[in-house]
Amino acid sequence: MAQSPSLDVENASPINPLEQLCQAHGIVAEFWDIWGNRHTPSKDVQRAILTSLGWDVSTPEGERESFRAYLRNFWNATIPHTVVVPHGQPLRVPIRIPTHQRKALFRAELVCEDGTRQSAELPVAHWAVSAQAELGEKFEERLGTWPFVAPLGYHQLLLHIQDQDSTKTAQAHLIVGPDRAWVPETLEQGGRAAGVAVSLYGVRSLRNWGCGDFSDLLELIDWVAEDLEGSFLGLNPLHAIDNRQPYNISPYLPNSTFWRNPLYLDVESVPEFQESETARQWFQSAEIQAQIQALRESELVEYEKVWALKQKALRIAFTHFLQKQQTGADPDRLAAYHQFVAEGGDRLRRFALYCALWEYLHEKNPQLWIWPDWPEEYQRPDSDAVEEFARNHEDQIHYFMYLQWLIDEQLRLVQAKAKQRGLPIGLYHDLALAVDRCGADLWAYRDFFVSGCRVGSPPDGFAPQGQDWAFPPPNSQRHFQSGYRLFIDAIRATSRYGGALRIDHVMRLFRLYWIPDGYPASQGAYVLDRSEDLLRILALESHRGKFLIVGEDLGTVEHRMREALDRFGILSYKVLYFEQCHGRMRKPQEYARQALVTSTTHDLPTLAGFWIHQDIEARKAAGLLNEEAYQRQLAERRRDRQLILEALHELELLPSWFPRKAEEVAELTGELHNAIIGFLMKTPCMLMVLNQEDLTKEIHQQNLPASTWQYPNWRRKMRFSVEQLRRLREPQDFAAMFRNWLNLTGRSLKQLRSTA
Repeated sequence: MAQSPSLDVENASPINPLEQLCQAHGIVAEFWDIWGNRHTPSKDVQRAILTSLGWDVSTPEGERESFRAYLRNFWNATIPHTVVVPHGQPLRVPIRIPTHQRKALFRAELVCEDGTRQSAELPVAHWAVSAQAELGEKFEERLGTWPFVAPLGYHQLLLHIQDQDSTKTAQAHLIVGPDRAWVPETLEQGGRAAGVAVSLYGVRSLRNWGCGDFSDLLELIDWVAEDLEGSFLGLNPLHAIDNRQPYNISPYLPNSTFWRNPLYLDVESVPEFQESETARQWFQSAEIQAQIQALRESELVEYEKVWALKQKALRIAFTHFLQKQQTGADPDRLAAYHQFVAEGGDRLRRFALYCALWEYLHEKNPQLWIWPDWPEEYQRPDSDAVEEFARNHEDQIHYFMYLQWLIDEQLRLVQAKAKQRGLPIGLYHDLALAVDRCGADLWAYRDFFVSGCRVGSPPDGFAPQGQDWAFPPPNSQRHFQSGYRLFIDAIRATSRYGGALRIDHVMRLFRLYWIPDGYPASQGAYVLDRSEDLLRILALESHRGKFLIVGEDLGTVEHRMREALDRFGILSYKVLYFEQCHGRMRKPQEYARQALVTSTTHDLPTLAGFWIHQDIEARKAAGLLNEEAYQRQLAERRRDRQLILEALHELELLPSWFPRKAEEVAELTGELHNAIIGFLMKTPCMLMVLNQEDLTKEIHQQNLPASTWQYPNWRRKMRFSVEQLRRLREPQDFAAMFRNWLNLTGRSLKQLRSTA
């Protein structure tokens, strides 16, 4: 993308401006689907995507003038907005100037993030010309080595051009990153680790309020460390969501990727709640205790009811906090809060402002659910009306910042406990791909997203007509101009207090499938992103935050993408069901070492559900399959079960008496369960993660793709409570099986520590 075009646009009549614009913006001319079919997006689709990016391509003259405007913008940028380079290599940054300036005086400055400066004159006139253009006046790009040594980090480049009596200054973000992401020393030296993943919202306990919370995580850390002897605890994305059923509860379609969901707060552990007499009386009332008990006993997570109850408690706690501020009581705690607010800066304030404004407008008009329906004067964060609202509702804004501070406090304690218990990774977080088009991030940073297109996926075996995920694509050029600030902050926010980070749909770093408004999902096009920049930034952040990176690379993935992920030390994501080749299951030794292996994902059936095709029955019941598709999927499932059974027998993971025909095994028996876990543990993959549902042989998956109200997505609770995991015989037997395989395959904590 955005390579230096060496073009004479005034005299280049053979040039196809539409094609050139598509190439400049990364719109891929052709792609192949999973069946090997070639797809070529139509000119209308290409024009629709370019229109969404702000270009007038409605006529041939519009196409030509838009391409001219693109070239003018490109060549008028004296140096690129952002330069991302590998650490330890010569700094080479192109300089674009009108040819008459080649003999000007060029003085460069490097301003490092620690405030130190380096400066030097650049002999630009002696540098090689790498590109040229004729745009009314002649431009040239010259490329040479800047005499600076830049450390790892985020810096600024300044270029002062003195030409006769005028001086011009150009500025660029300079990002210097490592070649590979961080990996714990024990894994780097050949060790392998294993852990379990839970859906925090679905965690049962005798003390939570009907939804898993951060204090439950403290107990689960003990369970992982003592009962399982694992190395980490995986979590669903903890991003802020609206907590409204059924459309606003997916952790993968967040309100904001920078802030977390206060639904997970343990209210009873909040100091202000503990100190408040009002809170004590409210909490001890029979009515509130009955509501809490009912939510604990509910079959599914009741997001709205849990959040409404916690909101009441948290507002009481915040009122007590305001009293502390007024009296100056507990100065250390007040100082900690104000430090958190200062560090959160404008990012935190904008999110809190959005939350306060949403609540205010919804209270005035209960029919207002999304910001695009708000009065126009409130639809932009920098409007006069919004600024006036902020002045008049400062306490309400601070309430939502206070909630994020409490989350930060409680989650920090969880990761600290994981480290104290000796877990080398601790918490394993998850960064969602999507952002709700009607959420806080879109309201606050709209110009970083493209209007007029949605993200989805092309036709495949699961969705023959393609998938429309209904959220807007990122504006790559705007991110590039800003030094990728939002991308960096999203990585930092999600990985905070964790030792591993999963990137959902990691192909996003390379390309996304765009569907123009008014077109079906089958008529989209892939649009490239600046993958080398994004991968190097990821590597830099992983070193700074000391977390390893797992890239969820399922689906249609080009070979070059996997090569790049491997080169940057990002772990691939291997799911048992998909690891087939030449009509058989891959053997454990055929799995890559630089990978995470798992039994399933939130969108796929559990092991127990897979064996009895519960997911296929659920899709049929939800009206997502016709009879032909239903029968085809059943046939494919019978084949896949047989392949798994054959692989397990070949490795002698099953006893000799165990049936060899899949149709003779009606369910996930203990022997079959044990063999599958052993199969996964025996792979050379650095990490093995087992979903909690697959440890305890639960049947139902967390999410049924393409459904909303037809299936209780993101609401299923664990089969066992936290207390039962450690007390009842059955879950303890599962834990013993897990520990046994850890020891047999060298993945136990003791063996991992000995590697170090």
